[in-house]
Amino acid sequence: MRSFAGKVAVVTGAGSGIGRALVVALVAEGAKVAASDIDVAGLAETATLAGGEVRTYKLDVADRDAIYAHAEQVAADFGKVDLVINNAGVALQGTVAQMSDEDMRWIMDVDFWGVAHGSRAFLPHLVASRGHLVNISSVFGLIGVPTQSAYNAAKFAVRGFTEALRQEMQIEGTKVGVSCVHPGGIKTNIARNGRVSNPDDAAAFVKALDKVAMTSPESAARTILNGVKRDKARILIGADAYAIDALPRIFGSFYQPLVRIASSRMNSGR
Repeated sequence: MRSFAGKVAVVTGAGSGIGRALVVALVAEGAKVAASDIDVAGLAETATLAGGEVRTYKLDVADRDAIYAHAEQVAADFGKVDLVINNAGVALQGTVAQMSDEDMRWIMDVDFWGVAHGSRAFLPHLVASRGHLVNISSVFGLIGVPTQSAYNAAKFAVRGFTEALRQEMQIEGTKVGVSCVHPGGIKTNIARNGRVSNPDDAAAFVKALDKVAMTSPESAARTILNGVKRDKARILIGADAYAIDALPRIFGSFYQPLVRIASSRMNSGR
């Protein structure tokens, strides 16, 4: 997909952050966009900022049936689907011992099952158009991090699911491109809108993520779309993402003490 002009793109989590930046960038390149989010007010702001042909849809990606209905509705509204970006995601901080079953189900329903169902629901349409699928993982889909076990589980799962799907599409000769995205620290509100197992840790969680948020959503969106044009299997966003990607490659499992020390210092405010 060398150009987005005249293409129909689907973006979940489009009410803010990377999702909003993707909608704006896609419209600027001539695409028609189906933008969805659970945040209707945020969606309206995105559509206003983007201009162009943007249709908004209220969608909870944790609702499997709603995702499948959304895929059919978008195909009916636009006549085709060329690009799907499963971007919607949430954050959760808490140790394995602290977190509740409900919180763990919540993050898996949004961050993994939302991506898996979104991929499966739109896949027939992408096969028909020889389109491209983009699933957003994280640098936490590359390494394990203390207090992020549930988020790690979801993002590692997205990575494995997406990498396997890319190979399947190639084996089957579908011409569908598949990319897995691993953003580093992005300046979004994911921490502020996330959950913490211990309420006393909420402010520290936001502060810690703000410290490492070095990349703007607009820059992230450009990197993702450039990666789609090049049909990249793995798209890393930010210098920190490249550094984190290198850790397990260079050190193997010995990366873990380094991450533990860095995590302890960050959480202590040093």
